[in-house]
Amino acid sequence: MPKPIILFLCTGNSARSQMAEYLLRGATDAFEVHSAGTDPKGVNPLTVQVMSELGVDMSKARSKHLSEFRDQPVSVLITVCAEADKSCPAGALPQVKHRLMWKFDDPGAAQGTEEEKLAVFRRIREQIGQRIEEWLRDARPNN
Repeated sequence: MPKPIILFLCTGNSARSQMAEYLLRGATDAFEVHSAGTDPKGVNPLTVQVMSELGVDMSKARSKHLSEFRDQPVSVLITVCAEADKSCPAGALPQVKHRLMWKFDDPGAAQGTEEEKLAVFRRIREQIGQRIEEWLRDARPNN
């Protein structure tokens, strides 16, 4: 039996959705996990750096357009930014069964020194990880 497909969606598929994809993959093997963007921009190097701090290898990560998943039976679409939530009409992914919205600040918009930007990326990474843990805990029966 195929695993349910979880798709994280953001605008650029450069930070938040990428982090969510890799964090959920690391938390459980119960799902087939992907991420995409409404306007892919390439994976932000700071995303790769803060994920590597957790031992996560993102060397093969790439930004993908949501159209790559148009014909996939997506069980849960999770948008991680308000802009992607607004710009992804229901018809864009007609096979989505459930849709959730988890809003996180855009770490790519962080200003300041490299260390200040990294601090923002780390904060968002931790927030996404906590939200995934909560979602997995709530999704498990008999908890």
